[in-house]
Amino acid sequence: MREPIENEYFNWLCAKVLEIGSTTYYDLLRVLHRTEFVWVVPADRHRARDGVALRQDFVRETGVEVGDEWELEPCSIFEFLIAFAKRASFQTDIPTSDWFWEFLTNLQLDEFRRVSRADMPVIEERLYNFIWRQYNPDGSGGMFPMMQTQNDQRKIELWYQFSEYTIERGLY
Repeated sequence: MREPIENEYFNWLCAKVLEIGSTTYYDLLRVLHRTEFVWVVPADRHRARDGVALRQDFVRETGVEVGDEWELEPCSIFEFLIAFAKRASFQTDIPTSDWFWEFLTNLQLDEFRRVSRADMPVIEERLYNFIWRQYNPDGSGGMFPMMQTQNDQRKIELWYQFSEYTIERGLY
């Protein structure tokens, strides 16, 4: 018997960023997958579309049949982060999983190897601050903290934040 599609898909996503058999971070990734990626800068809707497009990759790779409604579900933060890491990898030749973990480090979520009830308010606050752009103008607290910037990172699309971040670090 096949496991429910959502569990199979979640495990497929986990395989993109976790070592085989690892259960470390599993709970955190589950929280990321349950949390919707919402964009407040209009151009970031493209990043949400990239995340949803992972579902088509999953269907292609696994041959699983899914209903159309599954592809209409909103993008999760987990999907968004993997899709963004994939795009970042293409631009820099740094592996997707490395980018994914750098994003989690920058969001200060990498410390949650195991998630307890006491951790949930902290995780939810950090995700809220990221989604609703409540981080600092220099990007600290977000995905792309800058050492020096002329731009308020809260007001520019994530792809431009990424571009500035890679230039500042000499990764272009």
